[in-house]
Amino acid sequence: MDAISLLKEDHDRVKKMLNEGEETTERAEKTRTELFARLKSELELHERIEEEIFYPALKQHPKARELALEGYEEHHVVDQILSELEATPVTDETWTAKFKVAKENLEHHIEEEEGDMFRAARQAFSREELEDLGARMAELKQLGQQVEKQEAAPAG
Repeated sequence: MDAISLLKEDHDRVKKMLNEGEETTERAEKTRTELFARLKSELELHERIEEEIFYPALKQHPKARELALEGYEEHHVVDQILSELEATPVTDETWTAKFKVAKENLEHHIEEEEGDMFRAARQAFSREELEDLGARMAELKQLGQQVEKQEAAPAG
């Protein structure tokens, strides 16, 4: 799978979770807690593959450099919002507002990536290069998922 297709699949999963989260109420404590944990985990892995593989590759191309740098900064902003959200009880009245702000930031970031950044990537990389980046990203993501499973498994 090429890098752009892999990222697009991640984006679609994240957007689905964001929509699910926005539909919850303060009474849905368990649902919100589980959904936020899945969302955070998905985003951490997604950021990692972008920041360790995709963005550095993009930075090598003059026409894509600024987009990659902006991507790093947008990740930073989202990380701040998510950490505030994580520190806020899901039953707190401000949780919904914080979640909405996180959702808006993430949707903006996804829109920019799928527009300008993916267009720049298609111009900067050959089909083979996109495939190679995608394979490396998929491998790193799989390793991250394995580590998460090991960390989540009860010690015994």
